Amino acid sequence: MTTTLEDLRGKPIYIESYGCTYNHADTRRLTAILEGLGCTLTGPDEADAVIINTCTVIGTTERKMLRRLAAFADRDLYVTGCMPLVQMERVRSVCTPHVIHPDEIHERSCSVGTRGAGAIGVVQVASGCVGRCSYCITRLARGRLKSAPAQAILDAVRHLVASGAYEIQLTGQDVAAWGLDRGESLPDLLRAIADIPGEFAVRPGMMHPASVLGILDALVDAYESDKIFQFLHLPVQSGSDAVLERMQRGYRAADVVRVVDTFRAAFPDMMISSDFITGFPGETDEEFQQTLDLLRRAAFVKVNITRYSRRPGTPAAAWKDLPERIRKDRSRALLREANRIYDCYNERWMGRKTSVVATEKNAPGSTVCRNPCYLNVVVGEDLPFGFSGRVVITNNRRHYVTGERVPSGAGHRG
Repeated sequence: MTTTLEDLRGKPIYIESYGCTYNHADTRRLTAILEGLGCTLTGPDEADAVIINTCTVIGTTERKMLRRLAAFADRDLYVTGCMPLVQMERVRSVCTPHVIHPDEIHERSCSVGTRGAGAIGVVQVASGCVGRCSYCITRLARGRLKSAPAQAILDAVRHLVASGAYEIQLTGQDVAAWGLDRGESLPDLLRAIADIPGEFAVRPGMMHPASVLGILDALVDAYESDKIFQFLHLPVQSGSDAVLERMQRGYRAADVVRVVDTFRAAFPDMMISSDFITGFPGETDEEFQQTLDLLRRAAFVKVNITRYSRRPGTPAAAWKDLPERIRKDRSRALLREANRIYDCYNERWMGRKTSVVATEKNAPGSTVCRNPCYLNVVVGEDLPFGFSGRVVITNNRRHYVTGERVPSGAGHRG
């Protein structure tokens, strides 16, 4: 049953949040709304109501959501996120919750910007997409592209920077598509953000290759600013043109190579990450080899690999799945190559000096920093958020590198 947030006024609330950066930003917006309604956040045992912000991007995630919902089925349970928008019958199979529509969160929230962990700010620049991917359930949940107004985004960035955020993450289902529904473009937005006074850097979020192709040259020019991390998340999904066509992705492998080569010609050390799906219906050994070849050719750093998972309501759901063994074997093969590339990229930094800014703390006695290419640099000191200085890279830990601070030129931002 659908509810309104007013029903939660004054109650102690327990919240669990899952999924992408965009979804977690929704949770933070929801938290601010609830606090304005006099609610307090507490543990599950003390709460009068429980809220689960759900994700259902793949089958394993869906099953986890159902387990979490079932665990609170005897409580005053509220559900939001993607799952109730596209799989309410699955939700009702384990519980009978109230539904908080994400639109209500957005309508009642005063800003598209939220604070994340440490010195990170998150700005939701758009929801939905312009794609028609045959396997994707998220586009069914989030709908067509709806870009936030440029002024709202700029105001959010200013507020986050004033509050002490040094890393600004732009998030959406396809950040590159921002503005297509408003007659505007992402490069213009990035330039406007870079003109905002203050010490900060922007990490643009996931960009669909087909959307990038339409703005490629202008986007590369926008990345020239020191306030834009030299980082690109370009989810490719496959290196086979035949598979990409079945996926309805709207580009070919050669287009991906052109994007990568264009960015790396301007920024040789740029970190370009990607996503791949292994074992898509009908994928042959040759088509998978083409994916491996593209991974090697593009030298993607930090690769998210997912075994194909049939999602209800999508065109691909009607197609015959490959055996799980094949999907798993191909996933492992792709991961081995991705790790090799990750190590090679990190090794390029060994012994080099680079500027960094401190943004997070994961363990006592150390600080997580980012360099201009968004390299994850762990420094074995308790540095304040916003610290900026230079470090020498000392060790490769694959998913991060370690660095030692160079005393000369060290300082604090702001």
